[in-house]
Amino acid sequence: MNFWIFNYNQPNAFKKAWFIFIAVTLGSILLSVGIKDLKFDYDFEKFFPENDQESIFFREHRKKFESDNDFLLVAIERKKGVFNAIFLSQIADLSKAIEQKVPYVNLVVSITNVKDEKILPFGGRISDPFIHLNGDLKKDSIHVFESKELVNSLIAKDAKSVCIYIRHEDYILKEKSDVMLAQLQKLIDGYHFEAVHIAGRTIGQKLYVEKMVHEMFFFLALSGLMVVLFLIFTFRSFWGVMIPSIVIALSTASLLGAMGWLGIPVNILLITLPTILFIVAMSDVIHVVSRYLDALRAGMTKVDSISITIKEVGFSAFLTSVTTAIGFATLYFVEMEPIQVFGLVTGLGVVIAFVITMVLLPAMFYLFPSPKIINQSNEKGFWQKYLRSWYIKILRKRSRIIAIYGVLTFVCFGALFYIRNNNYLMDDLRDNDPIKKDCNYLDAHYGGIRPFELAVTIKDQNLNIWDPTVLTELDRIENYIESTYGAEIKTSLVGAVKVLHRSSNFGDNSFYRIPETKREVRQIRKVLRITKGGKLLRTILDSSERVTRMHGNFPDLGSIVIEKRNEDLYKFLENSPLYNKVEFRVTGTAHLFDKNIRFLTGNLVEGLAIEIALLALLMGIVYRSLNMIIIFMIPNLIPLFIIGAIMSFFQIELKTSTAIIFTIALGIAVDDTIHLLGKFRYELSKGKSKLYALKSAYLTTAKATIITTLVLCAGFMLLIFSSFVGAFNMGLLISITLFIAMIIDITLLPVLLTVFFKTKNK
Repeated sequence: MNFWIFNYNQPNAFKKAWFIFIAVTLGSILLSVGIKDLKFDYDFEKFFPENDQESIFFREHRKKFESDNDFLLVAIERKKGVFNAIFLSQIADLSKAIEQKVPYVNLVVSITNVKDEKILPFGGRISDPFIHLNGDLKKDSIHVFESKELVNSLIAKDAKSVCIYIRHEDYILKEKSDVMLAQLQKLIDGYHFEAVHIAGRTIGQKLYVEKMVHEMFFFLALSGLMVVLFLIFTFRSFWGVMIPSIVIALSTASLLGAMGWLGIPVNILLITLPTILFIVAMSDVIHVVSRYLDALRAGMTKVDSISITIKEVGFSAFLTSVTTAIGFATLYFVEMEPIQVFGLVTGLGVVIAFVITMVLLPAMFYLFPSPKIINQSNEKGFWQKYLRSWYIKILRKRSRIIAIYGVLTFVCFGALFYIRNNNYLMDDLRDNDPIKKDCNYLDAHYGGIRPFELAVTIKDQNLNIWDPTVLTELDRIENYIESTYGAEIKTSLVGAVKVLHRSSNFGDNSFYRIPETKREVRQIRKVLRITKGGKLLRTILDSSERVTRMHGNFPDLGSIVIEKRNEDLYKFLENSPLYNKVEFRVTGTAHLFDKNIRFLTGNLVEGLAIEIALLALLMGIVYRSLNMIIIFMIPNLIPLFIIGAIMSFFQIELKTSTAIIFTIALGIAVDDTIHLLGKFRYELSKGKSKLYALKSAYLTTAKATIITTLVLCAGFMLLIFSSFVGAFNMGLLISITLFIAMIIDITLLPVLLTVFFKTKNK
């Protein structure tokens, strides 16, 4: 690795070292200024692949109508019952205030402002409120519960809460939504209700981003503290803490600042970036600093110690950085923007950390005094004693070790096929999180917050959607969706027709059905076309009157349950007399999110295969030996099988946060293997025999392997303090994987080298 640093034996080495130190430090500080411009992004629609056919269909469908996810539900409780004059007056005042004072709100519907429309025979209308604040509330309650469209939509079945439906601007940006939500919360706080539950995309966006900002800087501070504590434990000197800390801090600040300068927002995956960078950068730093100190202990001069460190560790550090960067970069093959950004940004961060480490550390070694602790002892101490004993035991029991790992691999590989792929909209939140509690309440009392969307497209040119037989069949399908599928339909052509049919018969609930004659349907069609200037009709039927929708919501039951219900729904639709004339298609944001999480699995398998192939190719180029490729890959694939088996056994489901750990863990786990093989190769190049070279490499690198792995595990374990379940799972599972990889590197890898590595040296 001397090709990219200058020779510190040169006469002008001191000036060049200062130039490197100042240039790298100032450059990093300049980049870090961009941190102030960092933005945070929570837009789960970015998980939808751009060129996926279902994503394209949904975007086109949404253009015909409106967004299926731009609304807020505000459920307000009164445990003694909502039919109370004071309480309902407050709801009426609040609904009116929201409509008038909250910006970016287009529509507010509550039990107090919705009206029972009655159409007179000669075209006139009578609008009668469902709630008469100064009238007989008991009579009103009977009327409300006789109106099917209100129950579970604007009032709970137990009559202990009401729900205000707020429709705001479609695709509203966070800056606007923050203003809207702040004003909404201010109005709600002024009434001192018993309990209020709010859910919707904008409230999720606001609270997620707030959590992301908090956790980003929380983990930055926590990771920094962890780094300092481990450096104190490892090197036990002020020098051993400050020198590595400067390098690690500059690496992390440079990347975060670069993201700010380039306008790359922090998504929900990138909140783990500080932790990952701190611990990945620390791995190389520990290997470099440990070897430098060992050289000083052996009596070498400062310049010779720098030289031997770069020769022995530099190339291995280069390979580990390349392999780790490859591990992250292969996430680019997952066709989801947040994962691609996470992979590329983190891979770039690994490269930046390597460059700063290998350029700045030697300069700092040269410029600053060596720690006094170096000259206090030349003892090989604790590590050499126990590592030597462990090495001998491993070689004596190599047949048993191979057999144990062989059986373990076979069993774990079989368990991989039992990992479940499941997804919830509120996956990343813990059960005690206030947002999740609000969503659970709305799931239980108002049909859920998960959007449901069924697109209905007339294919047969001879079929008219206004034909009573067609509407009757659509009504039958809608009844199945509500009674068997489990969704509450809130907006549909069928629902509008049934309400207007009842209204045309002076509110008689027996007419809450599809009209039997074409003449009645034509009358209702005329009314729909003029209601709200035709805007109501356009939300349920496109301009060609050949595409309609059934929109509603249902509880967040998990993608496994919902996928089974979708299969049953399509089977039911296949038996419909309209099946060959009409296209029925489940779509919507929630459906696409589920579909793309399943799609993610295949993408990640492909990305993992590419990563394995690239790592094998890299090792083939470096070692020019098929045996070395096999020796390299075996210890690093087994941990993936084991962690997969653990996920299967403990029923940890495959989703975004858990699926990417295989790619990340492989990219990091190979580092220790590379360091041992690099040292082994270096010892062989000095003419040593295979066993002697292996022994020397093992005793030299095993200590750093154990320490760096513990650092990595401790670093990733910090993520268990995250309020996001995804970050928790990622931290826990990667820590376990890396620890298993370390055990395999110090037990199985030496055995594989003795058995499969061929050399002419004796």
